[in-house]
Amino acid sequence: MVTGNTVFKYKTIKGPLHKVPAVVKLLMLLPLSVFCMSLPSLWLGAGIISAVAVSFVCGLSLYDQLTDFKPVFYYAILMYALSVLSNLTDNFDRTALIPRDDYLQTSLRLFLVVQISALLFRTTSPLEIREVVRLEIISLFLCFIPEIFKIWTSVNMAWKARGGKEGPAKIRTVVFVLISLCFEKAALKAKALSARS
Repeated sequence: MVTGNTVFKYKTIKGPLHKVPAVVKLLMLLPLSVFCMSLPSLWLGAGIISAVAVSFVCGLSLYDQLTDFKPVFYYAILMYALSVLSNLTDNFDRTALIPRDDYLQTSLRLFLVVQISALLFRTTSPLEIREVVRLEIISLFLCFIPEIFKIWTSVNMAWKARGGKEGPAKIRTVVFVLISLCFEKAALKAKALSARS
């Protein structure tokens, strides 16, 4: 099955962060994500630029980084639309199209947290995560996040290959296929785990 480049897909190119033990990355990057949620906008901007630089040093191309941001772009567009709608209901002047400060801050926080998550998943293999996280349910959850995006990419490519168009019909069809494939994949993983134990 050809899936192309998917969100949070592990990169085998060995950069400096690949050599850091998985336990150190988990203990370093997860609390850093929580800390970033309280930063002001200026620091968030500096954090995003720093994360882009670290990603390049770790061997992640611009295409990889843009792929990881794809879900965030959709969320940012939705947030912007809600911000404009909120501005329009509050006042009817020319500033309605300018997003509110809380929208910008939330979007910047989301971008930075996604960058940090991408650094974790792109430089740590699912096997390394499972070895570090001994609780099966948590390790499966962490390892399944990139798998969901891989399935979505595969289903989306199949939809386009069959001449499907963007719109509500795609969402209705593709989401149910995505959910059923994810459940099937989860059932296979659960069966494999029970067979091993």
